[in-house]
Amino acid sequence: MLTIGHKFPEFNLTAVVSSDAKDAFKPVGNATYKGKWLVVFAWPKDFTFVCPTEIAAFGKLNGEFKDRDAQVLGMSTDSDYVHLAWRQSHNDLKDLPFPMLSDIKHELSTALGILNDEAGVCNRATFIVDPNGIIRHVSVNDLKVGRNVEEVLRILDALQTDELCQCNWQKGESPLKAA
Repeated sequence: MLTIGHKFPEFNLTAVVSSDAKDAFKPVGNATYKGKWLVVFAWPKDFTFVCPTEIAAFGKLNGEFKDRDAQVLGMSTDSDYVHLAWRQSHNDLKDLPFPMLSDIKHELSTALGILNDEAGVCNRATFIVDPNGIIRHVSVNDLKVGRNVEEVLRILDALQTDELCQCNWQKGESPLKAA
C-alpha cells in the first residue's frame, strides 16, 4: 500500500458529478484539481449500509474542505452507472457536492494498494494528498467500520499548518514549539 511521502498515482477515471443523467458523467484525473489538496476516500461497495453514512458525512462537510482549498473525491470499484443509480435512489446522496469516481478496472485501487484481496473491493481507505501530489496522510478501516470525517478534516488542518501539532490539536490552537 502506498503511504506517506509517496507520489499519488496518476489516474483518469469517469466520475459521477450529479444525479441528472444528462450531465452526470465527467472525466476526472490528477490534472483536474492541480495545485489543490485532495482528500480521496474509497468505500467498498455501492448500495450497502455503512458506505452511504460516510459519503453523506463528507458531503455535509464539503464546504469545510473547500474552505481549505481541498477537493474531496470519493471512489469505489463500482461502475459509473451504478454510482448514478445509487445517487438517484438514495436521498442522502442525490445532491452530493463532490465527484464519485468509478474505478471499475481497479487501476487506481490497485496502484494505491487498497484492493481487499478477499472481498475484491476497495478497503475503506482515506488519503490526504498535498498540492504537489504527495501523500501526507493515509488511514484504512475494516470493511465494517466507518471513518470519522471530522477527524479527516482535523488532520487536514494540522497538515496545512506545516507545524508540530499535538494530540487532539484543533484548528485555532497553537502548535507545539520545539525547545
